[in-house]
Amino acid sequence: MEHIELFFKSVFIDNMVFATFLGMCSYLAVSKKVSTAIGLGAAVTFVLAITVPLNWLLDQYILQDGALVWLHPSLIDYNLSFLSFILFIATIATMVQLVEIIVEKFSPALYNSLGIFLPLIAVNCAILGGSLFMQSREIETIQLATTYGVGSGFGFFLAILAIAAIREKIRYSSIPGPLRGLGITFIITGLMAIGFMSFGGMLTGGDEAPSNLENEQEEISINVKIDSENNIVYNNTDLN
Repeated sequence: MEHIELFFKSVFIDNMVFATFLGMCSYLAVSKKVSTAIGLGAAVTFVLAITVPLNWLLDQYILQDGALVWLHPSLIDYNLSFLSFILFIATIATMVQLVEIIVEKFSPALYNSLGIFLPLIAVNCAILGGSLFMQSREIETIQLATTYGVGSGFGFFLAILAIAAIREKIRYSSIPGPLRGLGITFIITGLMAIGFMSFGGMLTGGDEAPSNLENEQEEISINVKIDSENNIVYNNTDLN
């Protein structure tokens, strides 16, 4: 259940594009065609799914305050968290290089269509943001970190696929001149972001409802108990 909730939150509530507006450069540049959007979305999902758990291991066993105690008890006072950016980016760059080699070998057409944006995934703020959010939210296990990475990547994939499909549809629509291109894209992105905000209310309402119900049931049981005690006292008074 915890994995499902985290996946749902990372896809819909904490969506990299619609909630935090990370990765907007590639989101806007590669979303002109659905085919290229699918390729980039799949690449981002793969990189996030691998780098978030890898960076979780780095954070837990190297970067955190006292994380080096597994090497020697004398290292308990060392805190290497200031190296987070360097190590996270190095891990991301390594995985992006691997993705680039795979895409170039098995899909040259997709590699050419993505162009410079494929190697630029290494410095994509959405990729780095996934690892930094994982670190700041103190995700407890590597399984949850993997779930968060897959969910964040799938959220980006969903966002770029949706905007690419809409942009292909509106290409032949009658749009006012000043709004053509990025103008209408920003408007559509904002409207979709507002729509995704509703998922946060759904999850919050679902969490609060059981607690409110339990409080009401507890209050009713207390009132019933008090009424029962009062009736017993009243009946004893009548007998006397």
